[in-house]
Amino acid sequence: MSEIKHERPGVYSVYDASAVVSSGNAAKRIGVVAKASRSVVGNPVALTSYAAGVTIFGETAGGMSELLRVLFQNGASVVVAVRVANEATLSDYQAAFSVMEKMDAQIVVCDSADQSVHQALRTSLENASAARRERIAVVGGYGESAAELVAHAAALNSERMVLVGPDALNQNGETVGGTLAAAALAGVIASGTDPAVPLNGAEIKGLGGLAEEYSDNDIDLLVRGGVTPLESVAGMVSPVRGITTRTTTGGAADTTWRELTTILIADDIIPALRGALRSKFARAKNTARNRSAIRSQVIVELEKKLAAEIIDSYGDVTVTASEEDPAVCLVEFSFAVAHGLNQIYLTVHITV
Repeated sequence: MSEIKHERPGVYSVYDASAVVSSGNAAKRIGVVAKASRSVVGNPVALTSYAAGVTIFGETAGGMSELLRVLFQNGASVVVAVRVANEATLSDYQAAFSVMEKMDAQIVVCDSADQSVHQALRTSLENASAARRERIAVVGGYGESAAELVAHAAALNSERMVLVGPDALNQNGETVGGTLAAAALAGVIASGTDPAVPLNGAEIKGLGGLAEEYSDNDIDLLVRGGVTPLESVAGMVSPVRGITTRTTTGGAADTTWRELTTILIADDIIPALRGALRSKFARAKNTARNRSAIRSQVIVELEKKLAAEIIDSYGDVTVTASEEDPAVCLVEFSFAVAHGLNQIYLTVHITV
């Protein structure tokens, strides 16, 4: 804030200007690990605007400031940022990811295009999700062909990892790699209000374009190989389809988790149920009446998701006392996720 230079009573003001100064309305919080020109390494900082991020971290080409710019341009509301040193090694990123594991963030991005760093991030996501802090990561490579991106995705092979291609261009038309595109897409995902709505065609802002135009054959290869392909049509960049890197299970092909919406729906429903039961049964007895009440509450929550068309259906909900531990209540149910509409096939019969 500027120093007040006058003694006359009154109301004074100052202002500054920035292309992106405030947050969007995204429901999901985003974590970002990146290099920066200043601030304490490894110290998490919560940001609600790009301007605040530049003030704290400075401006670094290809680093924190560029990722923050596209995150907020694409609707991010709160970003938790952790700086790594400018000469960061794999262990530096691992340390930063460990810090991020304890933060409230549902999507994580980083400024590294290195596969080993992405694998370390995958391990961090698994640790955080196992500790009831479910999250996904959106990452990008650099200078990788379609075939190389597929190999990159195979090395990750996780429903919690989203790999984006091709490389992005900045506002000056310079190639800056896939990490910037990944951050921009993370902002789009975070701002989505319905986890069952596919990403197809969603506008990605803040990029100058894409470094490569994929053919239909390339897109087929990428989607089947666990890569989220981007395209630019009439100057608008958008994802062709939201895909996770999970393509195999035990070495066998498996498309169960291929669609990004599947893991987003799971991460929407399960924490919501945990929160509802925690708030209503924090101090309760493991009695038949309370188990019945728990079953009713689970059904209420599932009915909300069914009405919102986040799930297509759910199975019978059973609630029983554990035979091994009388203080434990076991809740079991199943649900079918709602699927996005990816394709429409027309069959036309013409009479002449």
